[in-house]
Amino acid sequence: MSVRIRMTRMGRKHRPFYRIVIIDRQKAREGKSIEEVGTYDPMVKDKSARVKLKMDRIEYWQSVGATPSDRVATLIKKVKNNRWTDQVSAPALTPQKPPPAPAAAEAPAEEAPAEGGEAS
Repeated sequence: MSVRIRMTRMGRKHRPFYRIVIIDRQKAREGKSIEEVGTYDPMVKDKSARVKLKMDRIEYWQSVGATPSDRVATLIKKVKNNRWTDQVSAPALTPQKPPPAPAAAEAPAEEAPAEGGEAS
């Protein structure tokens, strides 16, 4: 029996919640799991609080041959390294331009000769 460490979806529509479980590779995503080893809630604002793992149980299962899925492997690596900000920081905002200085004195508009006038 080949065993995987993967996520099973819980929660409702538009509000996902995942349990990280030990499960037989051939079982369905919502199938009966062997053991629950953590949770992942992607809706939590604080990135470091999104994942809760039982690292001792995960290390045990990996030692007996369980392989994590790609997503779970990424989460395990981030928990081990305590690194949650892989994203490039946003560029600094450009400073605001100062408002234009008001014109000191506007010159009176020059009057243009009338084009439709009669010539004498």
